Amino acid sequence: MNILTKFHGEQEINRENIITFPSGIPGFLEEKEFYILPLEGTDLFVLQSVKTTEVAFIVTDPFVLFPQYEFDLPEEAVEKFEIQSDKDVATFTILTIREPFRETTANLQAPLVINQTKKLGKQVILNQTTYQTKHKIMTPQEQGER
Repeated sequence: MNILTKFHGEQEINRENIITFPSGIPGFLEEKEFYILPLEGTDLFVLQSVKTTEVAFIVTDPFVLFPQYEFDLPEEAVEKFEIQSDKDVATFTILTIREPFRETTANLQAPLVINQTKKLGKQVILNQTTYQTKHKIMTPQEQGER
């Protein structure tokens, strides 16, 4: 099937790889089906709505940017998304891209959790955490190196 994407133009996608977010994503509750497309030459991806071209999020693996990042997935999420093992789960964080790029932030308080086997996803809001919605992805030291 073909879809129109925000950053990649028209793309042919495999329907079997569509990820369903049964509850949508906060702020986009009507958007239930998404597809992940790589941004060539980076560790970034686009979580593209299948239905709406303009709804696309730049995401990345939070563990690449923040190796100490950790959280416990609520038991109801484990059950609802039929997660059998850690290998089933992919975790992404939504980035807010800023100019200059070193000002870009990651939402660590609300990771996207995807059961890769069942193709089910949810944005999990972490309560009682020190994580915030706007963590800078580069430390001041890294910013000086670029």
